[in-house]
Amino acid sequence: MLKFNFAFIFAAAMAATALSNAADVMVGGQSMLANKDIIDNAVNSADHTTLVAAVKAAGLVDTLKSKGPFTVFAPTNAAFAKLPAGTVETLVKPENKATLTKILTYHVVPGKHDFMSIAAQIKKQGGVAEMDTVSGGKLKFMMNGSHNIAVKDDNGNVANISTYDVYQSNGVINVIDTVLMPK
Repeated sequence: MLKFNFAFIFAAAMAATALSNAADVMVGGQSMLANKDIIDNAVNSADHTTLVAAVKAAGLVDTLKSKGPFTVFAPTNAAFAKLPAGTVETLVKPENKATLTKILTYHVVPGKHDFMSIAAQIKKQGGVAEMDTVSGGKLKFMMNGSHNIAVKDDNGNVANISTYDVYQSNGVINVIDTVLMPK
């Protein structure tokens, strides 16, 4: 019996260690720690400097540090670079704060939505799942292969999720390759 208990405890400890290590995902060359909030992780990602600057310009830091939970579909710097020249520079100006806020909150869905929950909603809703964003718009999700989810905005633009399930203390980040735009 003593051998069984020791083996069980050892196996449980190993499983817990594996799970805690699996929760930390590399994004932008840095480990995203599940015990940190969305902002505290995002500021460390070299791939999200434009997003972080935009969040600061929009005054959304405190919101994204709050309890949540939130799911953020986080465009990379390369995603922002696809926008027409001068777009980001124009949006971060103080006089465009309302527009910038609407665009950024369009990338946020209330709740904690990882790959498995989004894929389940896609299946349940007949191939296209629709979710409300914090800005009041809608995002559509559909499978694009066996382990890829595409996200479509209200204008028909499509982003692919390139990194899934970056768990945070107040939600989850899914990294996307295109900036989504509300109507």
